[in-house]
Amino acid sequence: MARHLITSALPYINGIKHLGNMVGSMLPADVYARYLRQRGHDVLYICATDEHGTPAELAAKEAGVPVDTFCAEQHDAQKAIYDGFQLRFDYFGRSSSAQNRDITQEIARELKANGFIEERSIRQVYSNTDGRFLPDRYIVGTCPHCGYDKARGDQCENCTRVLDPTDLIEPRSAISGSSDLEVRETKHLFLLQSKLAAEVETWLDERADNWPVLASSIARKWLTEGLHDRAITRDLDWGVPVPADAWPELAAEGKVFYVWFDAPIEYIGSTKEWADQNPENRDWRSWWWESEGDVRYTQFMGKDNVPFHSIMFPATLLGTRSPWKRVDVIKAFNWLNYYGGKFSTSQRRGVFTHDALEILPADYWRYFMMANAPESDDASFTWEHFTATVNKDLADTLGNFVNRVLSFSRKRFGDTVPAGRAAGDAEAKLGAEIARLLGEYEGHMESLQFRKAAAALRALWSAGNSYLEEKAPWLEIKTDEEGAALTLRTAMNLIHLYAVVSEPFIPASARAMREAFALDGDTAAWVTAEEAKALASVPAGTAFTVPPVLFAKLTDDDLAAYKERFGGDPAGTAA
Repeated sequence: MARHLITSALPYINGIKHLGNMVGSMLPADVYARYLRQRGHDVLYICATDEHGTPAELAAKEAGVPVDTFCAEQHDAQKAIYDGFQLRFDYFGRSSSAQNRDITQEIARELKANGFIEERSIRQVYSNTDGRFLPDRYIVGTCPHCGYDKARGDQCENCTRVLDPTDLIEPRSAISGSSDLEVRETKHLFLLQSKLAAEVETWLDERADNWPVLASSIARKWLTEGLHDRAITRDLDWGVPVPADAWPELAAEGKVFYVWFDAPIEYIGSTKEWADQNPENRDWRSWWWESEGDVRYTQFMGKDNVPFHSIMFPATLLGTRSPWKRVDVIKAFNWLNYYGGKFSTSQRRGVFTHDALEILPADYWRYFMMANAPESDDASFTWEHFTATVNKDLADTLGNFVNRVLSFSRKRFGDTVPAGRAAGDAEAKLGAEIARLLGEYEGHMESLQFRKAAAALRALWSAGNSYLEEKAPWLEIKTDEEGAALTLRTAMNLIHLYAVVSEPFIPASARAMREAFALDGDTAAWVTAEEAKALASVPAGTAFTVPPVLFAKLTDDDLAAYKERFGGDPAGTAA
């Protein structure tokens, strides 16, 4: 089977992430990785905390702790939350690792040797109040393109346009708030993207037609506008140092690499961190060195990250002239908004991941987010929509089906799967429909269309309810006990099938469904079309238990409490 390398955009270290961050990168990557593993593929899912750059320093200063201590604590805090969401990374690393430092510096040396990094004198903003040069994110002001008054010096989070600090209107220091700024001359390194533009375009032409439209359109827009040389160093105390053997003067000045230069390289660095834990059995280069094997590489990210992953990172790797593995498919997502306004880490607006897990189990959130993933357009989170989805899809369609089938069968036939007569026309019709829907589900998963995949999964659940309503075993048993037993046996096989194929979306609930049956050697990873048609994986006589309620229905009181706590409008605040 194929080898699949999967990465999701690195969550930044400066605080707990909101649901919009989760649905735009890590969660769909986890769903896809789980699915591929079930289909027998060799999968490596890599992620890490993105720990360098201005926001990390500012957050550490606000917390009153050294930046390295702050990052270590936040890494552990974020990892605990992702464990709570059952994100099954093969490795979750740190961009501040020694491995990332060494690989970043080596790539920089190769780029210099090949003529793609140049040292230039530039005029940079200096804060007289703070007594230092200000890196781009240390400067905030009004975006000249959209008028957003909290734009950063590197990018406007409102319109996603990449900026230079001198573009901002009424700029001020993010450290002191002072507008006592002046422009002074200093030296920095530049990645000569203009010299690599033709190669990037050729590389993109080979791939972008296979990307979802959102990612390919953003990448092509950047190419159309022209690639400009990009400063890749900053004046910070925290980051990957410029190597002294290559640039002694800049190293002596304490320059570090721009976070957007070293952060994507951490995908490689984190893979080496993973390999270094078990070097006898893990080879990181076999995943990242083109000549070492056939690997399909898929990246997951929000749309604001696409320019760096589709242009800057490929340009960096191309410029090394080494056979680094480059991405095959970029799956990008639009925004998940909160009642029409943006989720915001800095402004604490919306539902944050630790609060979500405090309220409800992870599967509620996993399913809702993937069923409403912002793939074709921005989506909006509302508590009304969330409550309705949980109650209809999870509690009524799936959870109620499982509970009433197992409870009724135990009541009328005991604690083992009843036999009944052989399957008839109704079961054959059901099996054909289940096989058809399973094929749709597989197709959508293969093509990274997660909303459609969730809809196909929901249709699989609904097919079981339709069969149960048609056969009505609670009535059937009054006149045809063997027929009722057949109906329940078939429905129990549906539960087992649901447990297997629902695992990428709702792993904990899938496990509970599967463990309801005492099946010796139940190692089924997936369900074939023939197995779906037969619905015979759980034979008569198999012992079973009735699991606790899989999904509790949310009440009007719950809805009111959530809206009171988190707010029901863009100005609402998260606790």
